[in-house]
Amino acid sequence: MTPQLQQAIKLLALSNLEIEGFIAEELEKNPLLETGGEERGPSEAPEPEPDAWEGDEPPEPVTADRLVEHGDAVADAPLDVDFVAETFHHDGPTESYGLDGSLGLGGTGSGGGSEDGIDFDSFAGAAESLQDHLLAQAGETLSGRGHLIAVQLIGQIDEAGYLTADLAELAQRLGVGTADVEHVLAVVQSFDPTGVGARSLAECLALQAKEADRYDPCMARLIANLDLVAAGKLQHLKRICQVDDEDLADMIRELRNYDPKPGLKFGAVRTETVVPDIFVAKRPGGWAIELNAATLPRLLVNRTYYAELASGPQDKASKAWLADCLQSANWLIKALDQRQRTIIKVATELVKQQEAFFLKGVEHLRPLTLRQVAEAIGMHESTVSRVTSNKYLSCARGLFELKYFFTSAIQAADGGEAVSAEAVKSAIKALIAAEEPNAILSDDTLVDLLREKGFDIARRTVAKYREAMGIGSSVQRRRQKVLRVA
Repeated sequence: MTPQLQQAIKLLALSNLEIEGFIAEELEKNPLLETGGEERGPSEAPEPEPDAWEGDEPPEPVTADRLVEHGDAVADAPLDVDFVAETFHHDGPTESYGLDGSLGLGGTGSGGGSEDGIDFDSFAGAAESLQDHLLAQAGETLSGRGHLIAVQLIGQIDEAGYLTADLAELAQRLGVGTADVEHVLAVVQSFDPTGVGARSLAECLALQAKEADRYDPCMARLIANLDLVAAGKLQHLKRICQVDDEDLADMIRELRNYDPKPGLKFGAVRTETVVPDIFVAKRPGGWAIELNAATLPRLLVNRTYYAELASGPQDKASKAWLADCLQSANWLIKALDQRQRTIIKVATELVKQQEAFFLKGVEHLRPLTLRQVAEAIGMHESTVSRVTSNKYLSCARGLFELKYFFTSAIQAADGGEAVSAEAVKSAIKALIAAEEPNAILSDDTLVDLLREKGFDIARRTVAKYREAMGIGSSVQRRRQKVLRVA
């Protein structure tokens, strides 16, 4: 494959935001490329070079799939497109198609790439780190040797707020007594956030209980037996703490209000919002599918500038460089245009195949493979795989990665049509959410209930799906519900 074809195939796997970064790099390298906000007419679209073939008739179009399969790199026609037969008049970033033949979403859900809104996140200052927060308090509270010890202690506190250093080793390294280090640690543990500088979960909770003036002997014994709390052994805890049911329940509620990782509230990494690449909306005559225009700058070839450069005096090297810039610019616009067409084509087929999901929900998600979609749209399976990587679809039901719509099949119990694994996971989650505290469902019971719903599934598969969703076993859920009731 030629370098251009390799690059074209690589573009398929990039998200819209990654494409935006790629375009920015190309704009810096190629003086003939520019961004524009106006629609370009068909006459301005890049045309194939007139000398691309010999003879009266053009050759059979060569697609990227054929090149990948047969290693034919003679013709550089990226991304399953016939550059000869098509006129590229849809090279705008908002190209959209409806399944019913309609075009566009009426401007819904997307904006012009040239109209940048205010990025309020850019005004946000860097979040204060836990270390900086503690050092500021140490500077106000301690001085001299005490401040030096505090700085060393704070340097050994992890992001969750726990001290990871051994006090004896730290004292030896600093040449001070262990009692001095313990004294300074007590000061550090009085800093905000409450619970910071603890060496264990029990100490962290104890510090917070003391701050709340709830650290009486009964609470001390409860915190010293957190393993029994996790196991839900309430009768045992009542005997140890010497309290009745009401007092124990009140103590456990108090524990739940404490923060087991107090340091995480500082210096948290800003969450990056996932930006959809595709919008899907229901229309009276069918479905409308549109690329997110806000993340796709419009690219144009500045032919006026090219004419000015070409008409001026230039040597052989300059002429070759200018021709290379023009060829590269034309190719990039074609490749990006066809990338958009390919994404729309794949998304359209996904909506066709999973229409029941868009109308009724995850319970109606059908089993689907890359091969099925590839065969339906006449593309190679690897092309579909690249198109569905790192791209997200926004619809009335939420934001989904395109890979979400490809799911394995679970045989129906009645021998009917197979169902998707996601539908089974949804059914498992619903059954567990509805279970009573005194009737926790075991995996065997879940298998029986799922078969009543028409899902023929093995117990080990139920356990695998349950664990994948972060749902504990029946024993763990029973303990959690007992503590919740308490």
